[in-house]
Amino acid sequence: MTSPTELIPAPRNVVAGSGEMRLTAHSRLCAGPATEGVGHWLRTVLRQATGLPLREGREPADADGDGIGLRLDPGLGPEEYRLVSDRNGVLIEGGSAAGVLWGAQTLRQLLGPDAYRRAPLGRDRTWTVPHVTIEDAPRFRWRGLMLDVARHFLPKEGVLRYLDLMAAHKLNVLHFHLTDDQGWRIEIERYPRLTEVGSWRARTKLGHRASPLWNDTPHGGHYTQDDIREIVAYAAERHISVVPEIDVPGHSQAAIAAYPELGNTDVVDTSSLTVWDTWGINPNVLAPTDTTLRFYEGVLEEVLELFPADATGAPAYSSFVHIGGDECPKDQWRASDVAQKRIADLGLADEDALQSWFIGHFAGWLAERGRRLIGWDEILQGGLAPGAAVSSWRGYAGGVAAARAGHDVVMCPEQHVYLDHRQDAGPEEPVPIGYVRTLEDVYRFEPVPAELTPEEAGRVLGTQANAWSEVTENQARVDYQVFPRLAALAEVAWSTLPAPAERDFTGFERRMAAHYRRLDALGVAYRPPTGPLPWQRRPGVLGRPIDGTPPSR
Repeated sequence: MTSPTELIPAPRNVVAGSGEMRLTAHSRLCAGPATEGVGHWLRTVLRQATGLPLREGREPADADGDGIGLRLDPGLGPEEYRLVSDRNGVLIEGGSAAGVLWGAQTLRQLLGPDAYRRAPLGRDRTWTVPHVTIEDAPRFRWRGLMLDVARHFLPKEGVLRYLDLMAAHKLNVLHFHLTDDQGWRIEIERYPRLTEVGSWRARTKLGHRASPLWNDTPHGGHYTQDDIREIVAYAAERHISVVPEIDVPGHSQAAIAAYPELGNTDVVDTSSLTVWDTWGINPNVLAPTDTTLRFYEGVLEEVLELFPADATGAPAYSSFVHIGGDECPKDQWRASDVAQKRIADLGLADEDALQSWFIGHFAGWLAERGRRLIGWDEILQGGLAPGAAVSSWRGYAGGVAAARAGHDVVMCPEQHVYLDHRQDAGPEEPVPIGYVRTLEDVYRFEPVPAELTPEEAGRVLGTQANAWSEVTENQARVDYQVFPRLAALAEVAWSTLPAPAERDFTGFERRMAAHYRRLDALGVAYRPPTGPLPWQRRPGVLGRPIDGTPPSR
C-alpha cells in the first residue's frame, strides 16, 4: 500500500481516512455503462500483478466492502475523477471514461509498486488501499510526449510500452515523429519506396555530428499500416491521442532518396542522394512543385485513414496532424529557377513566404477534411492559416506570438523540456547534449508565459516533452534520457502548482522515492538520482554540451 501523499502527479485534493480496504480472492470489479474499456484494462493489469481473479460484479462495489466500482458522473469535467476508498470498497467516478482511467491509475499507485508487475511475486501478501477521498482534474488538456522514431527506430513493442508509461503518468498525447532525413518509418502503400529505400541507412554517426565515430551497421525499420492501426487503437484504449508528424518541406532527405523528383532537381543531383547518416540541418529540402504537393497529399490521405479523428471514442486531439515546418534552409530555393518562378507566379515576397504558402496549402487541405494542422513555430513566418496550431520549440517567443495571433499553442521550449539534453554537468553523462536540465529544472518549468493575457493564456493547450533520438539508439538509452524527468513534466502538466520558485521540489523528491520503485517494477532504465550506472555511460562518444544557464525566453 502506498500513502496518498506519495502520488505522482500530485492530486488536487486528498482527504485521508483512518482505515484500509483489502482486495481478496472474493473481490469483484464492476464497470458501469461506458466504463467497460477501463474495467477491462484495470482487471487485466491487477490480475497480472496480484493473481486475484477480480471477477465481474453487478454493483459499483460489492456488499462485503472489498470491491472496485467504476462509473460516470456527468457532474464532473471530462478528465476529472473522484476516488473514494472506504468500508464500502473503492468507487472511481469520472466525467468521462478518460477521467475514470486516470482515477484507476491513481488506484494502481495506491496499491503499491508491486501493482506494476506483470506477474505475482509468488509470496503471500495482502493488497490494501488506504481509506481516502481524492478529487482530481488536470490543469492542461494537452499533456504530451514526442517520440522521435525517425533518427533511431523504436520497434512497435517499444512504442506500445511507452504508451503504457505515458498512461501511468496521466499523459494523453503521443506526438509521433515518423519522418526525417535519417528515416521514413510509416508504410504508404501507393509509394512503397518510402519504406523500401527511405527506412534504411547504410551507417550512423555515433554521437554529435562532429564526432569521428561511426556505427557501420545498417539501421532502419518501419511500421506497417497494421502496426500503426494497432498503436492507435492501443493508445485510444488508454485515452491517448496519437498525433502523427510528416515533416515538410525540410527534414525530408529520406523521402527524396526514395523519390528523387521530390527534390530540387535543377540545383542538385537528387538521384545520388541516400538516406542521411549524420545529424544537423540538412540543405536538401523538398521542391515547391505541384508534383511534391500531389505526392504529399497522397501520403496524407493514407495517414488520415490510419489516424482517424472521428472513430468512436477517439481521444480529444486525434484531429491534429503535425506537418513539421522547422529548420528548412532556403539556399536551394534561392538557386532554383523552378522555385523562383513559383515565387514570381504567386506574387510572393521571398523564400520565407514560399514556405508559408507551402504550409498554408496543407493547412487548407487538412481543414477541408475536418483536420487541423499543427507545426513547429517556424510556420508562423509569413502568416498562418486560421485553425492551425503551433508547437513552440525555440523558446517561448513563438508560442507568445501564436497565442496573440489567435492560434492554439503547445509549449515545448528546447531550453526546458528537450529530454535528449543532458541531466547533469558531470563527465560521466552519456553523450552530453545541450544545456543541463535536471529533474528540478523540469519540475520548475512553467508552460504559460507571464506576459500573456488571460484570454491569450487560454490558447495554451498545454505542454509536452520532446525526446529526440540522435544519440538514443535503443530503448534503454531512451529510458535514461526520458526518466525520471518525464515524471516531473507530468506533474507540471497535470497538477495546479505554485509559481516555479515556490514549488516544493523537496516534497517532489520525497514522492519520487516511492515512484522510483514503480519505475523499477515497470523495468524502466531511468537515470538514478546519484548519476549514471556504469553501463549507462558512453565514454569517448562526443556530444555537444552547452555551458551556462539556458535563456528563460
